[in-house]
Amino acid sequence: MAQDPLAGDAGSTYAPLTPVPDARRAFRTGDAFALWFSLGIGLLVAQAGALLVPGLSLPHALLAIVIGSVIGVVLLALAGVIGTDTGLAAMSSLRPTLGVRGASVPAVLNAVQLVGWGSFEVIVMRDSADALAKQAFGFSMPLIWTVIFGLLATLLAISGPLSFVRRFLRTWGIWLLLAGAAWLSWNLLAKHDLAELMRRPGTGEMSFGGAIDLVVAMPLSWLPLIADYTRFGRRPGETFRGTLLGYGIANIWFYALGAIYGLAAGGGDALLTGALAQAGGGLALLLILIDEVDNAFADIHSAAVSTGTFWTRGSVPLLSAAFGALCTAIALLVPMAKYQNFLLLIGSVFAPLFGVVLVDHFIVRKRRIEAAVLGDVRGRYGFSGGWHLSAFISWAIGIAAYQVINQWLPNLGATLPALVIGAACYLALVSARKTAYA
Repeated sequence: MAQDPLAGDAGSTYAPLTPVPDARRAFRTGDAFALWFSLGIGLLVAQAGALLVPGLSLPHALLAIVIGSVIGVVLLALAGVIGTDTGLAAMSSLRPTLGVRGASVPAVLNAVQLVGWGSFEVIVMRDSADALAKQAFGFSMPLIWTVIFGLLATLLAISGPLSFVRRFLRTWGIWLLLAGAAWLSWNLLAKHDLAELMRRPGTGEMSFGGAIDLVVAMPLSWLPLIADYTRFGRRPGETFRGTLLGYGIANIWFYALGAIYGLAAGGGDALLTGALAQAGGGLALLLILIDEVDNAFADIHSAAVSTGTFWTRGSVPLLSAAFGALCTAIALLVPMAKYQNFLLLIGSVFAPLFGVVLVDHFIVRKRRIEAAVLGDVRGRYGFSGGWHLSAFISWAIGIAAYQVINQWLPNLGATLPALVIGAACYLALVSARKTAYA
């Protein structure tokens, strides 16, 4: 009798350093589309779109959205292919690039940032639900909302990605998301004069390059997580297409909605409140809950998987439960506004890192990996005591480039240049080493 691929989620069964066997790889193009469409949709994405206007005119903002989304989502989809190629979780797949021990550095950073963002997602859900409850029913219960949403996200993380995508998203979640997004779009077109908004000139406060960088940054923020889910993909081509279409459509759609709503509402904090009021309490709340729960799920589950790459005695379900409890406690006790700059600083290190990783996987190693030696310091990926110095040098140069560009050329945008610089440095160092030993 054939085994049900959902009987015991593979995310709960296989350790992060163990490649998922072909028999347990259940994700097809539709599954990848559903997951990344869901993760790409959100009112927080729309708020990022609102930052583009009125600094840019709406036509220029929409052009920047399309260009930035295409660049960012192609890079994201390529990182997703690494997961399907190797069957490994995201941080595990870094060992051939950074070394057996070196890969622990981004794994720790990733776990730290995901705890912060998981807590932030719980806070977003709590505050939104509480505000709508006060508006609709006249009562406030932030403590209860925090526990409810923290528990829900934790249970989803424990269940694993196969259960979440196939039993929740593909069954009905994706259709509710589509209905909510379509309603917001219809409401926008029905109540605002799009032609008039298109004619408004920009103020010049936002550069076109900076706008592209802002859009690119959103899909690139998922680079440290994507292989945690695409390792369950059946074929690299299906993973690439599903991710490209799912996240690409969602990113363009909600950045554009944010820019148009923001221009109509005046931008800033008015966007979220205005969108909620326009959409109606029930539907808007449903959209927020579906969208933000899946983001919190991804943060908690991937924090557990990242930790499992360097603390191999902890199982992913138990680590998910622990991280879910930690995120809920932080949401209850800590004012997260104090930590947002710290979280953004940590997140900025991953763009140049994945420039190095993409070049190494697709160009240097030509998509080949020896999974059997991933834990062997004296093996192929041991390098210098478990550390690949060329990769770390390139990564450090990319981080430095990010900080320099961000400080001295803010209108250029730092994310994409840092990624390219890190990739180019790594390719140059590897080529020089090969030449030296030729």
